[in-house]
Amino acid sequence: MAKFRYIVTEEDKDLPVKTIIRRRFSFSSRLLSKLKYQHLVFLNGEEVAGWITPGIGDEISINLPEEKSDFPAEDIPIHPVYEDDDLLIINKQPGVTVHPTKGHPSHTIANGLMTYMEKTGQSFKVRFVNRLDMDTTGLLIIAKNSHAQDEVTKQMKAKTTEKRYKAIVNGIVKDDEFTIDLPIGRPDPEKVARAVMVDGGYPSVTHVKVLERYPSGNENGSDKGYTMVELLLETGRTHQIRVHMSHIGHPLVGDSLYGGAHPDLIDRQALHSYRLSINHPVTGKRLELEAPLPDDFKKVIQKISH
Repeated sequence: MAKFRYIVTEEDKDLPVKTIIRRRFSFSSRLLSKLKYQHLVFLNGEEVAGWITPGIGDEISINLPEEKSDFPAEDIPIHPVYEDDDLLIINKQPGVTVHPTKGHPSHTIANGLMTYMEKTGQSFKVRFVNRLDMDTTGLLIIAKNSHAQDEVTKQMKAKTTEKRYKAIVNGIVKDDEFTIDLPIGRPDPEKVARAVMVDGGYPSVTHVKVLERYPSGNENGSDKGYTMVELLLETGRTHQIRVHMSHIGHPLVGDSLYGGAHPDLIDRQALHSYRLSINHPVTGKRLELEAPLPDDFKKVIQKISH
């Protein structure tokens, strides 16, 4: 169970417990209400009412509400990269949906997390802070409590987090670094595909950096071959990387939805969320995390390198 502690100082003199908590912790109004009605605030180890005024040197401690999800448990492998009382960050495998949907009601990461909790003796409500497409691999953030979710979400909105991806795209990308700033929308609400839409699209910005070029060696055109790129997202639209790269003529290898199908190389889009930088929602410490490339991505590199 996540617990917060605070020692009352001279600055808090004559303030009631509830005011000190509001000033010293960035809890949401909803969470503050839960703390009150579930009697989760303590003074020197004893349950305390919010109107009580503590003394200097007293300890205020707060237990976060216990919550749990009720997804059916399934044996879906979970690969932790970082874990503590507030966060679980995993390296997601390909071919697995993050959260149950109408099209994929089971066999999801959420189902696998229920089994993971059973095996590790934990119980928390599954809160995905970011999402990855079913066939995209890499770093996925799960918050173990509402405070952690709120804090990381605030960071994302303030653009103080950093998410970097690696992808292999069709063709030789000529410029070493550039930015794609094109709005993305959903042309047909009945279809999953997104597209660049000047009218009705949402602002979408992707920074692109070439990591390696792989000329095919047997074609005359300079666009023949493949390129591995690093992508830094400034916004997080659905299919953003896939749409932007396809729009400029370099669809991701294996991406059948956006014109990059390459079943001889890989049976999914070659896209991996490999690096994440965020501030810890409780300690404020900067977390710099990386997830190794999956095997099928490595095999693509081996094939196109020869």
